[in-house]
Amino acid sequence: MRIIRFYDEDGTVHHGIQEGEKPVRARLIDGDIFSRPTITNRVVTVKRLLAPLAPTLIYAIGLNYRRHADETGASYPDRPVLFMKATTSVIGHGETILLPLAGPDEVDYEAELAIVIGKKGKNISAAEAEEYIFGYCCANDISARDWQLRKQKGQWVRAKSFDTFCPLGPAVVTRDEIDTPNDLRIRTLINGRSFQDSTTADMLFNVYEIVSDLSSSVTLLPGAVILTGTPEGVGFTRTPPVFLAPGDEVSIQIEGIGELTNPVAMESA
Repeated sequence: MRIIRFYDEDGTVHHGIQEGEKPVRARLIDGDIFSRPTITNRVVTVKRLLAPLAPTLIYAIGLNYRRHADETGASYPDRPVLFMKATTSVIGHGETILLPLAGPDEVDYEAELAIVIGKKGKNISAAEAEEYIFGYCCANDISARDWQLRKQKGQWVRAKSFDTFCPLGPAVVTRDEIDTPNDLRIRTLINGRSFQDSTTADMLFNVYEIVSDLSSSVTLLPGAVILTGTPEGVGFTRTPPVFLAPGDEVSIQIEGIGELTNPVAMESA
């Protein structure tokens, strides 16, 4: 299933199963999508997409693609490198990425496969991890490199938590629709030009290993989102660097999941 979250024409927020694209329509879901929801027979027109869920928590993994670690000059980590993003940074497909007044000049893109946890779990083995995954969506781990690398002395959370710095969407694709999450093509396009083009097979730690590692002595809750790292081709490693600018349009494409597109603008005072 492709589950979307959206405003209907009356301004009410719903979850639904996407049916069609032009116009986007959805079969409404009643109840919590993670706890025995009811799929109704009511089909409505989607007025505006939102992020497909409001995450309970956002975990993110750094340096998880071999060629991305290579381009940054970093050694391969022995276990997943973990940081977190503020839930207030989440936006949906079509919403605007705002270059923050706190530092707008070195804002970077990062295409990522996002895992959505669907069942409470702790100390989960890699072999068991799939049953705790609800589904997957596209994510863009927007990063203010000046804050990440200089202003916060290598502490990543603030650099990655400014408002609008976590686009998610356009839908959560349930795990039964994705045969091989560990071998999906993943791309970033800016204004139609390809900047990242790789596959999740380049990940150092695969989807199931990540879920297992993060659940070690930590309870994962339904609605938690895990960003699994970005491939090579990010802006700050390029010569000259490429950072996002007002008027840009950024698209994250992941095989079998879809395309997450967001315009870029300056934050207003």
